[in-house]
Amino acid sequence: MFNWIEETEKRREQIIKDTQEFLRIKSVLDEEDGQEGAPFGKGIQEAFEHLLNKGEKDGFISKNLDGYAGHLEMGKGDELLGILCHIDVVPEGDGWTSDPYGAEIRDGKIFARGALDDKGPTMAAYHAMKLVKDSGVELNKKVRMIIGTDEESDWRCVDHYFKHEQMPDIGFAPDADFPIIHAEKGIIDAKLQFNGESADSGSLTLVSFSSGRRFNMVPDFAEAEVKGTDELEAQFSAWLEKEDVKGSVKRGSGQTVLQVEGVSAHAMEPNNGKNAGVSLASFLETLDLDEAGKRFVSFIKDHFDGDTRGQALGIKANDEVSGDLTVNLGTMKFSNQTGELGINVRYPVTASSQPIKAAFESIEGAELTMFNDSPSHYVEADHPLIQTLSKVYEEQTGEKASLISIGGGTYARSLKAGVAFGPLFPGRPDIAHQKDEYIEIEDLIRATAIYAQAIYELAK
Repeated sequence: MFNWIEETEKRREQIIKDTQEFLRIKSVLDEEDGQEGAPFGKGIQEAFEHLLNKGEKDGFISKNLDGYAGHLEMGKGDELLGILCHIDVVPEGDGWTSDPYGAEIRDGKIFARGALDDKGPTMAAYHAMKLVKDSGVELNKKVRMIIGTDEESDWRCVDHYFKHEQMPDIGFAPDADFPIIHAEKGIIDAKLQFNGESADSGSLTLVSFSSGRRFNMVPDFAEAEVKGTDELEAQFSAWLEKEDVKGSVKRGSGQTVLQVEGVSAHAMEPNNGKNAGVSLASFLETLDLDEAGKRFVSFIKDHFDGDTRGQALGIKANDEVSGDLTVNLGTMKFSNQTGELGINVRYPVTASSQPIKAAFESIEGAELTMFNDSPSHYVEADHPLIQTLSKVYEEQTGEKASLISIGGGTYARSLKAGVAFGPLFPGRPDIAHQKDEYIEIEDLIRATAIYAQAIYELAK
């Protein structure tokens, strides 16, 4: 049998170098900078073209679909194996030890935004394809790395791609955990809007409130501007100390700006982070605020403080396959007596989105202005795709390829027969979307070898 691990080790230094180079491109969504052929901004387009050009030089067939998505292809046959990757990353956030786009190596790890999600794994899959191609083994399927550019936002990339290109018969996304993820929860992004004039009944007025960048990230920073009493600074400082929360106060002309720091995390498990916006709202709720401001912060505290399972919202759910429903309050905005909340819900594979929508629509004093639902995804354990990937994983690691489910959403759900496959090995911390995101170099190399054998076994 071809020794995939040995062959991968020969390419170690090149894999590391290529991964660092790729991670140094800041591929964050910037629609204001978008244009024809580069709809999501120059940074994403630079990373996209970097990978396509690299593929062309290495002998792959490349295709660019209007800057939305593309692919690198090898092999022949009527059937198609898809490897679904994305090159966009979430914003870097605050508090990094080193440059988020420096791809610095420390303690055997490459630190950068996207190191784990998903540019590091994308480069592992790329080198796995190249290894198979260079080995000269014959394949009876076409193999395509499908490259997305908008996975962290609205998936407009894959929507555009599959309007024009063949849907793979089978495939995997190197964008989550090993061994094999065969179940992905349904994902909802919803917006609630709170309107109404204030009666100015309080001694303080909430002028503005802001927290969060994305629905799928736990906010790590929050800021509120309050007009009123001079005693507010002392109250806030005492609360920070009591609750062991990091924050600061800025005084202006008759107004006070309060800031709170939290801990960012992926929305699939909000308990891995600390929501700065919810923390700040919980403090503000204790004050004598104007009616509109009080209503806004009270709703946040009553429905999200200490509750990431949707109990207060009346949407709690659970199943044996995928576990608990989770809720992340990802964005919070308030100004001119109008508030808006961006909520991310991950619901179990056996549950429905309709009761969740009904619960949101029934909230008094709020209007549901957006409800986007990506249904859950589930592949049965006896499917040939899972059987093959299990064989590969067990041969290379010596460990059982147990099946798991996640709250995250990967491109695997775009396929009828698709699963998420690595790169995070069991026992490794999931630091995607957090500060100081990294990938272990040994894991990067191991994943490359596993992906190479998987491509060979699935396409031979």
